[in-house]
Amino acid sequence: MAGRQRSAMLLGEILKVAVESIRVNKLRSFLTMLGIIIGIAAVIAMVALGEGAQRAVQDRIAGLGANVLTVRPGQNFFGGVDRGSARLTTKDAEAIVAGTRSVRAVAPEMERRQQVEFGRGNANLSVVGSWPTYFDIQNMELTAGRVFTPGEERGRRRLVVVGSAVAERLGTTPAALLGQTVLIRGIPFEVIGLLEEKGSQGWDNPDERLYIPLSTAQFRVFGTEWLRSINVQAISADGMDASIAEIDRVLRREHRLAPGEPSDFNVRNQATLMATFQETTQTFTFLLAGIALISLLVGGIGIMNIMLVSVTERTREIGVRKALGARRRHILLQFLIESLVLCIAGGGVGVAAGWGGAHLLQRLAGWETVVAPEAVALAFLFSAFVGVFFGLWPARRAASLDPIESLRYE
Repeated sequence: MAGRQRSAMLLGEILKVAVESIRVNKLRSFLTMLGIIIGIAAVIAMVALGEGAQRAVQDRIAGLGANVLTVRPGQNFFGGVDRGSARLTTKDAEAIVAGTRSVRAVAPEMERRQQVEFGRGNANLSVVGSWPTYFDIQNMELTAGRVFTPGEERGRRRLVVVGSAVAERLGTTPAALLGQTVLIRGIPFEVIGLLEEKGSQGWDNPDERLYIPLSTAQFRVFGTEWLRSINVQAISADGMDASIAEIDRVLRREHRLAPGEPSDFNVRNQATLMATFQETTQTFTFLLAGIALISLLVGGIGIMNIMLVSVTERTREIGVRKALGARRRHILLQFLIESLVLCIAGGGVGVAAGWGGAHLLQRLAGWETVVAPEAVALAFLFSAFVGVFFGLWPARRAASLDPIESLRYE
């Protein structure tokens, strides 16, 4: 018990001497920590940006709805000659409904930006024309009102369902907009439904869209029958490949494509595309974090340099301590603790700076950032590792000094 008490007292004394040495040289200690602070702050901020980007991708995947495929026009080749972009029509969507078994729902879609007016407010917003099934496929929920029916879609009714942010863009409130008439390209439409907020999805914001019946969009607003895309929901995730094969077969028959002739349309699995984008984002996160780690290593080299200078400056002090009975391990521990305290203190300040920088980027630039607790813990552990790794050589050099030669050192 007495031996343990002596060891604890000795360790406390060594820690006190190490901290006092850092306190005496405040400016040098701060400049030494600066490299660690910058490195840790950069790591935290970069990882927060990467995590935020991945979270946005996950939200985007969830917002797409379950098991969603998208059919888009491709290039139209005839006899090896590119005849430009092909076209998709409502007949293609109807053929998919009639000719497939692994498809749960289909919603053709067309979209253009139009001038929308309500009272004194007006804004240039995206107007989407589609079938009522579009809302189920895209996981859209109502906060009030209803969506248009298949009969109203076929009857070219002037009805509109609006996103949660449309009312604000028009200078009013959602409650005041429901049941009222808005002008789309000067044509009156009755607002019959309000959608729940889905949130901005990077390049896209469904909350600022207006949704009208497809036939109304084609013949009353846009003046064209060409579709931008056809949204298809498979019955299950396991049946996605079967759905793609059936869609390919049906559309090739509808477009009268000969065997071996390239398809003039593309069928895309949106979840797969988003997963690929997520992997790319993760790769860039690792790249940015790696660049930040390089600056952290540079900071560690700076600590090693300063500790070596400190050993040289305190050679006589080391000689006196050894002459008074300090052992080699005590000197080693003293300088190792100094290096460790510098790095952990710099790591703490760096974590705070990185956290603040991430929130500042989110507030000023609008980028989504997520500071994960795992990243904070890893930053602290890495800063401690840097302190031990880069402080070990100077500490060993101090511990190996000969006491007689140290006392003679000028």
